[in-house]
This record gives sequence, structure tokens and C-alpha cells, in this order.
Amino acid sequence: MRFSHVYVEKDVIDHPIAKKILNTLKRSVVIEIGRYGDFFNRPRQSYLMQKKSLNIILAKKRYDFIYKGSYMCEDFGIDEFYHTSNILNCIYSCDYCYLQGMYPSANIVVFVNIEDFFDEVDKLTKNKKIYLSISYETDLLAFEPFTGFLSMWISYAMTNKNLLMEIRTKCADPAFFESNEIPDNVIFSWSLLPQPVISMYEKLTPSIDKRILAIKKAIEKGAKVRISLEPIMYLEGFEKIYSDFIDKLHSELPLESIHDFNIGAFRMVKEQAKKIEKLRQASPIFCYETEIKNGVFSYKNDEYMKDFVYNEVLKYIDKDKVYVK
Repeated sequence: MRFSHVYVEKDVIDHPIAKKILNTLKRSVVIEIGRYGDFFNRPRQSYLMQKKSLNIILAKKRYDFIYKGSYMCEDFGIDEFYHTSNILNCIYSCDYCYLQGMYPSANIVVFVNIEDFFDEVDKLTKNKKIYLSISYETDLLAFEPFTGFLSMWISYAMTNKNLLMEIRTKCADPAFFESNEIPDNVIFSWSLLPQPVISMYEKLTPSIDKRILAIKKAIEKGAKVRISLEPIMYLEGFEKIYSDFIDKLHSELPLESIHDFNIGAFRMVKEQAKKIEKLRQASPIFCYETEIKNGVFSYKNDEYMKDFVYNEVLKYIDKDKVYVK
């Protein structure tokens, strides 16, 4: 993982995690800055140009550490649903990613003060149990080699029994599970889609075969694994592609060992969709019929798409283990 420039807030330049990252990125040009927002939130940035040559910003998170879970996300029937992220943006470049419609910059922001995140979770879980997703806005497993954040979160989860923690990922790193013990209150949620969809929409991400190998290793090592079949994307030959895909999962994974499944079609709030359509005018996303319902942008036939995938999954999985958003 290479970054030509590393921008470091002066308040964190001596933080142990900042030092570790800078030591890893010795070839990068280091520039000291005041507040990350002055650099990250500048107007008239080119998101797609930045994606071709990412920079990284090491910063301090000062407020708003934890957010209530969005209605756009699956809560698995848990009322106390929250999300947090001590990294903003992702190394992958998925056409459908909502982050490109939410942030003005594609550059990576790493909040090094992870101890303050833990303090906030301590406060929130003092008298109640919560479900916390820690990787909606990045892929922590993909960043693990040079941040170590995921191992720290897992170690923290071992100390907090009021916490149920979800880690979403597309990464294929089976070695992580060889060297880390995963407690019962941590769920790894792999985003899986058919290979034709990955090839069309999920640039720079591991293949489905590599993700399956990582899942098998995680299960072998006793980790709880969720399979997230979202966002379901449309393409020609949809039914055969998704039917073959579910059959492949059945033949190559021990589905009886999967904690649960969730299914959801491509969707995002309309304001983000408008920005992404301007960014990716040539993307196949916008070649098919879409519509806006209650402020949410999705395919016109999204209910059919979800139902089709749901029924394919039910050929092999008990419906009590399948959630549809």
C-alpha cells in the first residue's frame, strides 16, 4: 500500500500510531497540517483523479465518535444499532460506493486516537448492550497491515461483553485469522457478489474465489461469519448469474457454519446518487431503469431482484437466518 504524500495534524505527530504508520510509509512525503478538515473538505476536488493516486491524512477525531445506525442499513432486529469509523474512505474503487457521494475527497483519513473511540463505546455500553458496526466507511481488514486497528478493536471487544461488533469487509486475508483469536461478540461480515458483478462494479477488490478462501479460514478458526449479499447489482443475464453464484456458495462454503445472511439491493439517498451520476456518467449503474422512492435511489425492479436472490438462498438456508433490507 503506497501513498505519495502523508498529511499529519501537528496534534498527533507524536502519537504512537502515527509514528508506526509514518515508519511504514518511509517513502512518502510527510507534510504537517493544522486540522484535517481544512485539507479534506476543500472545494473543487476531483474524486476520481484522487482515486488514481491516493494520499493519506493522519488526524485526531475530536467529536461525534459514534452514530446511530442508518435506516438504510440492516439492523438484524437490534434496536441499539450504531456505527463508527476511525478511517474515512477506502482503498477500493467500487462504482456504487456511497462514500463518493458523501465526501468531497477520495483521500484516506486515519483517526489515530483509537483510545478515545474505546472510551466513547465504554460510556455507551455502561448500562446496555449495543450492536456496533465499525467499518461502514472503510475496510479495516484491508488497512490492517499498516494500522493494526482491527486487532485493537478485537482486543477491546474481548473486554466489553455489552458489545456486539460487526466488521464489514471485501478483503481476502486468511493470514489474519491465523494470528488473531476472534471472540464470540465479533462478527465478520463479508460482502459477496457474483464474479461478473465484481468485475464490472468493484474495481481493485479481491475476486470471489479469494474471498471464499478467506471465509473458509475464518470459519476454520472459529470466527462468526455473516454473508452480506449486497448491494445486489443488475446486469444482463441477472437470473442465471445470481443463481449460479448461490450454487457456488453452497458448493464451496460450509453454509451450515455461516452465522446469518443479509440481502439488499443497490440503494442510496438521492443526493448522493446525483453526485455519483455526475462522477461516473459512463458507469453501467445508470444504464438500467432506476427510480427514487421516499428519497431513496434504487433500481425500479429492486423488489424483484431481492426476492429472486432470497428464494435462491432459501434453497440452502433456513429462512430464520436470512435478513432482507
